[in-house]
Amino acid sequence: MQLGILTAPFADTALEQVADYAASAGFEALEIACWPQAGGEKRRYAGTAHLPIEDMTPARGSEIMAMLSAKGLTVSGLGYYPNPLHADAAHREAVIGHLKKVITAAGMMGVRVVNTFVGGDRSLTVDQNWSRATEIFAPIVAHAQANGVTLAFENCPMIFSHDEWPGGHNIAYAPRIWRRIFDTWGEAVGMNYDPSHLVWQMIDAARFVREFGPRMVHVHAKDLMIDRDGLYENGIMSAGIGWQIPRMPGLGEVDWPGFFSGLYHAGYDGPVIIEHEDRRFEGSDDRIKRGFALARDVLRPFVK
Repeated sequence: MQLGILTAPFADTALEQVADYAASAGFEALEIACWPQAGGEKRRYAGTAHLPIEDMTPARGSEIMAMLSAKGLTVSGLGYYPNPLHADAAHREAVIGHLKKVITAAGMMGVRVVNTFVGGDRSLTVDQNWSRATEIFAPIVAHAQANGVTLAFENCPMIFSHDEWPGGHNIAYAPRIWRRIFDTWGEAVGMNYDPSHLVWQMIDAARFVREFGPRMVHVHAKDLMIDRDGLYENGIMSAGIGWQIPRMPGLGEVDWPGFFSGLYHAGYDGPVIIEHEDRRFEGSDDRIKRGFALARDVLRPFVK
């Protein structure tokens, strides 16, 4: 396995400087955030553009990969997490267009994984969203295959605020939906697994890895703390609003020994990428780096 970071928190820092930091801090891999250069979503840790996706060429891609390799870093994947099933057609068209460009750029760079969301219209049922997803993603999956790229969907419900209530912005969160995904697209797609999303859904993480471990092509390391007072006040029917708190690994309720045990048992030997969404370590690059260092020290004994 390789331990690395998602570059999204360093929105105002050039990729080469992020790479210098990652290498000096003992990381081996980067997942590169690839939102549009002209600006993207306004939610936290979205909108970072660390690659010239719109202007990528094979020569530029080779140059970037050589720069990272010289620093001892690999690229675990390119990351772009929009909502391809958004209710607004213009928004949907824009994010799908950029997602295809990210896939094309990954092919030029020799990066074999692009991480994203299936998405979801919060006003529709899962089954209604799924019917739209099979139609919308058929050409996207075909485009990924043509570029030698595996499309990896993250298992996040994307329901953190009232803007995403009640159905969330991503339907790929539960086992019954993942079975549909793999039954429909087979080996053309994979899972970008984040264990924190199982905690507040009360999904058995060990069982989840036993079933889907062989389909995991990328892994995020993020923790989650349940605010028991918030849960008491809001109730479980609030779907986590007011009581689920993203934390750095080691500061929440993910069973990290069990997490790695399951991955090793499933034969996973790829990147483990720390995803930083912990408000306690925000506000400056130094605080962000402190959070990454804490997570590194918690996870390093398991990554060999």
